[in-house]
Amino acid sequence: MLGTAVNVAAVLLGGAIGLLIKKGLPKRLEKALMTALGLCTMYIGISGLLDGKNTLVLILSMVVGTLIGEAVDLDRQICRLGDYIQSKFKSKGGSVAEGFVSASLLFCVGAMSIVGSLESGLNGNHEILFAKSTLDFVAAILFASSFGFGVLLSAGFVLAYQGSLTLLAQWISPLLSDAATAEMSCVGSLILIALALNMIGLSKFKVMNFVPAIFIPMVLCIFM
Repeated sequence: MLGTAVNVAAVLLGGAIGLLIKKGLPKRLEKALMTALGLCTMYIGISGLLDGKNTLVLILSMVVGTLIGEAVDLDRQICRLGDYIQSKFKSKGGSVAEGFVSASLLFCVGAMSIVGSLESGLNGNHEILFAKSTLDFVAAILFASSFGFGVLLSAGFVLAYQGSLTLLAQWISPLLSDAATAEMSCVGSLILIALALNMIGLSKFKVMNFVPAIFIPMVLCIFM
């Protein structure tokens, strides 16, 4: 779990620095930074789409995953939790839920998160997660300076997601073939594009309801 622990610490430290920066940012610059981050997120999403090779897996994953997400209404649950936390901490400057969702997706949908966690659990090799921690540290600073406190909460999602992959690596590694990992990255990248459109104000997708789709390729790639 060392790699995941370092990653969580990097997110928390970067997020804390970002909150300090946010206090001195004028609204005009805050809005401009949000747009810039949205465009960068879109670029990351478009780049990750190239990982996928099977369009049918992408389509089926999005359909099945979205049906699951809508049935549970994950987006509504996260928003309710975020509103509760925001009321308790009297957090100002942005939605806690929006910051949590945006940062969690950015930190966890890529191949580095999956492969790094598996390497950590199977071989005790933390190099990929250490490299990812550096990237996430910088991203956490930028995102917290725009979204606020919710970005720090995403460290909990990183811990749960990557920690589970690491601890269960021996059992789930047969499901996470190179093909499955590539398709999971592709689905996650498409969701990042939806997130980016929300960030720059062009849409209001319930992005969290798409998240179950990320895990569907693990099953589909066994048969396709």
